[in-house]
Formats: sequence, structure tokens, C-alpha cells
Amino acid sequence: MFKPLEIFIGLRYTRAKQRSGFISFISMTSMLGIALGVMALITVLSVMNGFEAQLREKILGMASHITVSDSNHSLKNWRELGQNLSDRQNIVGWAPFVNAEVMLSANQRVSGSLLRGVLPSKEDDVSDISQKMLIGQLSDLKSGEFGLILGFELARYLRVTVGDKVTVITPQVTPTPAGILPRLRRFKVVGLFEVGMYEYDRNLALLHLDDGANLLRLNGGVSGLRIQLQDLFNAPLITRDIASTLTPNYRVSNWTMEHSNFFKAIKTEKRVMFIILMLIVAVAAFNIVSTLVMVVTDKRSEIAILRTLGFTPRSVMAVFMVQGTLIGLIGTLVGVVAGVGLALNIETLVPAIEHFFQVQFLPADIYYISELPSKLELDDVITIASYSFVLAMISTIYPAWQASRVNPAEALRYE
Repeated sequence: MFKPLEIFIGLRYTRAKQRSGFISFISMTSMLGIALGVMALITVLSVMNGFEAQLREKILGMASHITVSDSNHSLKNWRELGQNLSDRQNIVGWAPFVNAEVMLSANQRVSGSLLRGVLPSKEDDVSDISQKMLIGQLSDLKSGEFGLILGFELARYLRVTVGDKVTVITPQVTPTPAGILPRLRRFKVVGLFEVGMYEYDRNLALLHLDDGANLLRLNGGVSGLRIQLQDLFNAPLITRDIASTLTPNYRVSNWTMEHSNFFKAIKTEKRVMFIILMLIVAVAAFNIVSTLVMVVTDKRSEIAILRTLGFTPRSVMAVFMVQGTLIGLIGTLVGVVAGVGLALNIETLVPAIEHFFQVQFLPADIYYISELPSKLELDDVITIASYSFVLAMISTIYPAWQASRVNPAEALRYE
């Protein structure tokens, strides 16, 4: 196949055995450095994408896309308000809720907890808690029976299971002849759930909406409404639309407001990791400079012969740019293949490593997620490969320019 002469000679120099084995070693080191940097960058960004997706799924599986509450913390007309909101476009479901911070006591153990009153018939419209049940069902919560569904970690801490009794201690107090006493109520555990996120599994307890309203003395009201959207990323726009139609005593918030700092922190960390790991690729790419400088020194006489045969300085420069670019291209391709393969199989490899060495990289009581997820995105792969290849090409400019300045007469004087 016909190829331009500069490309042919550049490829020939790349394939030829060097008189100095050290030059070949430096070339291989540069190539492997680029490959390792690209592989690490693709893998790390895929893991961070997986973390972000998993956290968003787990948080929004329990939290609401939009929350409507009253300034008095007791929303009375929640049925009419929910029906009116359900007629809006992009809203796929709504459900009332009651929230309170309480203390749970059982077996001489006490734990702070978030008590959430839900309506079992409506809860599936706004959360996936029914899919996370380990024992029992959400429908086991019945009005007036004072049943509780606990997170698995919370139940384990309190040493209770289905059928056991738990005492709920609320912040409200009750005046009695003996003095002011905290309000207590005995509940029966009717189910356990496990979301897979320690924050919820350790701190959340569910009860029926009516029982929660009676316990907190909301007089027929609720803490607010939870709203589920067809597209969660439309939450800010729909929040503004809902707020504009309600009176000022209503408060409308969404998941981007309640968890904005958390997801911004993840994006910032991802950006910083990209820059740090890209520096590894840059260091490996700039090793090409030293490689080509030594190659130019080694081939001064051959460059002089090419010049006497009619090669222009631009052609000589192209020869060595081809050689350096090929090193960068091979390193980038190897890194992309290895990185994609590792990112696609990391959810299998990490548990195998943990099992083999009997360690756990992400303990559930420390990290939000105890598994190492991965989400490979094509845009990230293309961006990383492009940056790596461009850095390799930039690294070839200076040594190629030095080669183009070789004086044939001086180079051949002692040949």
C-alpha cells in the first residue's frame, strides 16, 4: 500500500532495532505509562459515575423529588392539594407523610431515629421502599394498630425482630400530676427493610400515617406531601411552577435543594480526580520528549543523508512526529482497552479480591455504599483518549523541530 514517504520512514524508525537498548526501554516506558494513566483514569471516573448514580438512586428511592409543606408543620388540606397537583404534567404520583425525630428504646438500648408516617396505599407512588422489604410488607402497617417497620441495621442495634415491642419517645411532653413527662408509646415491629444505604437502614422507622399524626397530635394534618416526577431533572422548573400557584405559607423544595451540596461535592471530586490522573498521563506523554531527543541524536547522520536527498526541514520534522505520535497512539489504545475492560468487570473483580484477602474495602457503617459500583460512559472514554493523544502529539513537537535543524555538513563531517 502506498504511504507518504515521511510516514513510511517514521514507521520504519519505530520498528527498527535501536543501536541503544536504552532508547527502546524509554520508548516502552512512555508507552506503558500512557496506557496505565489512561486505564486508571477510565476506571476511576467509571467508579465515580457509578457512585453518583447509585447514591442518586438510593437517596431518591427514599426521598422525594419535590416536597410541599406548610409553615405551621401541619398541612390540613393535603387531600385536595394532592389531587390538584396530580393533574399537572410530569407529576406521576404523590403521597402524604409525617416526619419526626424520636428516640427508640428496646432491650435496654436507645437510639435516635427519624420516624416517618406513610400511607401504605400511596407510598408506592413516590418511593420504592416496598421493594426493599426483608420481612413483612408495607401493607402490614394498619391504622390504629401502632405497628413499626424498621431499617435492618436499626433493628439489629436494638436487638429486635418482627413481633417484638419498641418504645417510641417523642420530643413533645405531657403534663402530669407528677410533673412534665416525655410522651411514650409502645409499638410492635411488623417488618424490616434494607435499602443498602446505611443512613436509612440505621436511622429510619416507618409507621402508618394516622398513627404518626395521632402520636404527634397534628389534628388530622400531615407534615407535607411528597411528589414524584416523570423526569427528576425537571424538579427545579416544576418547583418554581408549583410555588407560583400556592400562597406564601406553603414551602416547596426539591431534591436538588436538599441534597445539592452532596452532589456538587461528588462532581467537584470527580473533576479534581480527572485533573490529578491526567497529570500522570501528561508525565508519561512528555517522556516521549526524552525518547525522541535521544533518537534524533542517534540518527543525526541519517537525518543529514535525508536532507542531502532533498528532504525539507518540514519533512524531517514530520518523520519524528510520526514516530512519537505512534508511541502515544499505541499507549492510548492499550489504555482504553484495559480501562474499559476493567471498568466493565470491576463489580466482579473487587468482591473476588475482598473474598481472597478477607478484607472489606467499603464498610457499610463508614461509607454510604458498601459495594464498588461502575458506570462506564462513552463521553468520558472519548475525552480521556483525545486528551492523551493530543498530549502525545504535543510532546513530539520540540524534538522533531530539533531534528529539522540538523546541519547536514556538520552531521556528516566525521562519517
